[in-house]
Amino acid sequence: MNARGYHHGDLRRTILTAAVEAIAESGPAGWSLRELARRAGVSHAAPAHHFGDKAGLLTAVATEGFGLLADELTAAGDDFLEAGVAYVRFATSHPAHFEVMFQTAILHADDPDLNAAEARASTALEDGLRHAVPAAEATGDMRLAAWSIAHGFAALWISGALPERAGSDAVAAARPVLEKLLRK
Repeated sequence: MNARGYHHGDLRRTILTAAVEAIAESGPAGWSLRELARRAGVSHAAPAHHFGDKAGLLTAVATEGFGLLADELTAAGDDFLEAGVAYVRFATSHPAHFEVMFQTAILHADDPDLNAAEARASTALEDGLRHAVPAAEATGDMRLAAWSIAHGFAALWISGALPERAGSDAVAAARPVLEKLLRK
């Protein structure tokens, strides 16, 4: 408890949650740490104390995002199509995380926790690829193609750029697109 007899609980989690909400509303650049502190109901110094600066906070959001993505991809198991579907599901369920994760210019790209979470997600995606195609075809180009299709579909969905005929369910709409990658 602090001097006023008030205990906030998990302050770090509170600030991260407020950051995700702020990103969802106005993007990663549309708010300051001071505004975020006010939104979270914490002292103006709390975000800087826990994350250093705005880039540190955005790095924490990206790290959390990569961890969530890795969990989704791991849950998909060895099925590469399901890994692609899981990628789209993650992105459309966590658009604020997704928006920040790949913007290295606004992150502390050398952060060890970020790098570990990103590597975990990458490994989960590559594990699915290894089980989906013969080793000779599981090249860097194939990984890049698969990631590009899933990522591109998710980004187009989130931005509202896909035609209405795609429907209202991102995962259902993504599945036939992703299946095309795996057809021989």
